[in-house]
Amino acid sequence: MQRITCKFGGSSLADAACIQAAMDIVKANPARRFVVPSAPGKRSADDKKITDLLYAWHNMAQQGLDASEPRKIIEERFNGLAAELGVSFDVRPCLSEIAERAARDATPDYMASRGEYLNGRLIAEALQAAFIDPAEYIRFKKSGMLDPATYDLLGAVLKGDGLFVVPGFYGALPDGTIKTFSRGGSDITGAIVARASHSDLYENWTDVSGFRMTDPRVVPEAKRIEAITYRELRELSYMGATVLHDEAIFPVREPGIPIHILNTKAPDSPGTKIVPHRETATPVCGIAGRAGFTMFSIEKTLMNKEHGFGRKVLSVFEEHGVSWEHMPTGIDTISIIVRDDELRGEADAIVDDLCKQLDPDEVVVTNGLAIIATVGQGMNHHVGVAARLTGAIAKANVNLRVIDQGSTEMNIIIGVEEQDLEKSVRAIYEAFDNWQ
Repeated sequence: MQRITCKFGGSSLADAACIQAAMDIVKANPARRFVVPSAPGKRSADDKKITDLLYAWHNMAQQGLDASEPRKIIEERFNGLAAELGVSFDVRPCLSEIAERAARDATPDYMASRGEYLNGRLIAEALQAAFIDPAEYIRFKKSGMLDPATYDLLGAVLKGDGLFVVPGFYGALPDGTIKTFSRGGSDITGAIVARASHSDLYENWTDVSGFRMTDPRVVPEAKRIEAITYRELRELSYMGATVLHDEAIFPVREPGIPIHILNTKAPDSPGTKIVPHRETATPVCGIAGRAGFTMFSIEKTLMNKEHGFGRKVLSVFEEHGVSWEHMPTGIDTISIIVRDDELRGEADAIVDDLCKQLDPDEVVVTNGLAIIATVGQGMNHHVGVAARLTGAIAKANVNLRVIDQGSTEMNIIIGVEEQDLEKSVRAIYEAFDNWQ
């Protein structure tokens, strides 16, 4: 019999009606055996996320302030959910334990994880499912990386009949300390559970009916993507496509478990399937971009003859703790593109060190860049993709600052001024919407 892991996002579990709809989805297919819930999300625009309330509680406790207000809101929220769902779950003992830990833990990870923990307990009771605490089975190494032993540890307890509920977002370090993934990390937990349980499919239930070819806030008419590969999605997620956490691909990629993005509010919608391989009829499957980049352009005559020049450049950024994103090059030029939030005020110091160590002819820093990725595994089978893309940018009267194509010919990266980001995305979409 097929085995399916289902992850439900916070917006899909915001109130009792949403949770009931999610449980109805689980019960509709006996193959849906493994349920990964997020913490309850916002019920309205002015509502508070449970996770945000827990972060606030931790910060107040650390400063010795009265945190009764966030505690009260959380208690009322879960008591209301339990009453509406007709279960006896009592959140008060859990909140007492949280209060005892709030001021003691220097990091917020334990507190932040309690939204998923509490919601998991509630949903497990409502579904009459086995509750599995990720702190006991999802392991991180001291470095913070996931320990591969997780799959065997977790898989051993996901055996037998019935339903299993595994809260998302967290696990534990070797000493038992709770550690969370980055925000949106319940997507990663879902992928881990899918692999550990040997699921045939990982369903990721959210509030949208799959991926669009580009951000619908920029192009409202953007078409739904029917199928996309792990590699294509990785490129798009990293560059701003936010339906799925970009690291959720890694646990399922090796065993080849497909991911199906589905909408809890429209469960019959076909959504988007994320698969190891797909057939391609058109060169581009998606366009994604984000602002907030800076480019360091280094020029030096005959740099290509100087052994180790590129290594020296990258070592400067490494010494300043700055990761780089892209590195377009020429014969006498090399450019390093970094995210602004990586710089942390280090730009001037980096330029000084580049000048000291490389003796360049010139170093130019360009701020206010946006990077756009046009992605599709069919690019290397079609002639004229780059020409059509650059032509669309020119037609939109946008100055192209950077262009770089990966060696796999699966993406073309361009850089434009931040104010031209949305205009450029629309232009590229229109150029590839109906490829002929």
